[in-house]
Amino acid sequence: MLLQTAKSPVVTGYGRAASPELAALKCIEAIGNVSPKMLLVFCGGKLDGFRILSQFRDKYGDIPIVGGAAAGAIAGESFGYSGLEVTALALLSDSVTPHVLIADDLTDGEYEVSRRLGVEISERINYGDTITLFYDSVAANPPLKLHMATRIVAGLMDGCRHKRPTVLGGGLLTDLNLSEGWIFDGRDVRKHGLVALAWPSGVKADTFVMNGCVPASSFLEITRIDGAVVYELDGEPALSVLEQRLGRPMTTGPEGTISLLATLGQKQGDQFAPFDEHSYVNRLILTGDPAEGSVTLFEADFELGAKVQIMARDNALMLDSVRRGVRAANEIIGQGDTLFSLYIDCAGRASIRSGAAREEASLVVDGLDQSAPLIGLYSGVEIAPFDGEPRALDWTGLLAVMRYNP
Repeated sequence: MLLQTAKSPVVTGYGRAASPELAALKCIEAIGNVSPKMLLVFCGGKLDGFRILSQFRDKYGDIPIVGGAAAGAIAGESFGYSGLEVTALALLSDSVTPHVLIADDLTDGEYEVSRRLGVEISERINYGDTITLFYDSVAANPPLKLHMATRIVAGLMDGCRHKRPTVLGGGLLTDLNLSEGWIFDGRDVRKHGLVALAWPSGVKADTFVMNGCVPASSFLEITRIDGAVVYELDGEPALSVLEQRLGRPMTTGPEGTISLLATLGQKQGDQFAPFDEHSYVNRLILTGDPAEGSVTLFEADFELGAKVQIMARDNALMLDSVRRGVRAANEIIGQGDTLFSLYIDCAGRASIRSGAAREEASLVVDGLDQSAPLIGLYSGVEIAPFDGEPRALDWTGLLAVMRYNP
């Protein structure tokens, strides 16, 4: 299936198969006989990235190929998270092809590595240009440790200095269990990597963030914290507070595995304003330690003394939020200058994880205006503008409409 509108400089494809070669060939067949300047490729973690890369190189030659592993893939008429999916976007014109910049090794320190990358980016962009980031989410496993998107974003923005780009993107995973991660860096498969796409100034992004959590507690004060590890809430062991408020255990398996029942949310702005899902920065809970009574968050941006709430996942609200986001995106697409749509969907929102009666990605696939191609992936963390600044977000769906207006 060819997902390209007349005169469009963008075309997307999708394939699924147990063999990496066959999955890639199905995706290539859908893209068609074109001559891309660059490819954006995401593939499920059951497929070998080197073999996927080889198939696209055999067909399209020595062009930049960026993207990487995904817990699942999304395209204009298909999606899935079996680990056997491949989706790709081909950019056919130099005028809409971004410059690719990479960072070497996030294990050297996420902030400093991304700051150096930001300095490189600042030398190539104009004020307010759009940057798309993809990085390897998993720092170590086992025990599970993630690369911190908050530190990546902070370093990048400090490196970019006065250029203040619009930044969006996500963390890449091989599966819904956060087993592993890797990226395509333009030339090769890279572990612990960060790739930035610096889009031409004429390419802009309209972003829509879909949530789906509601408060399940009053405000609680973080009274002991170290990085991403929250030890105490209101002077009590954090894990015990969560379990008492939710009325059930949080850990479900070895090594403190968390059931993803809830998040910790920090309300932005007026704490006493009426509930608005878009006022919250929510943090998924990665692990719990019954011996210490602590919980480890996906990110390390909450501070001592911060007021947070336990946030329960609400599947009905999640689906309604997606419907509203799709309607808003369609208004932008209807203006006629859209290149493509990008959906970065938290892996925890998949129905096998969330328990939702319907796959929320299907609302995007079925409801989004298909006059512009769609590519998407299931991610670990989403990065999107929030109150004018890029923020790392958890348990969200990020829908970006990429427009070109030179």
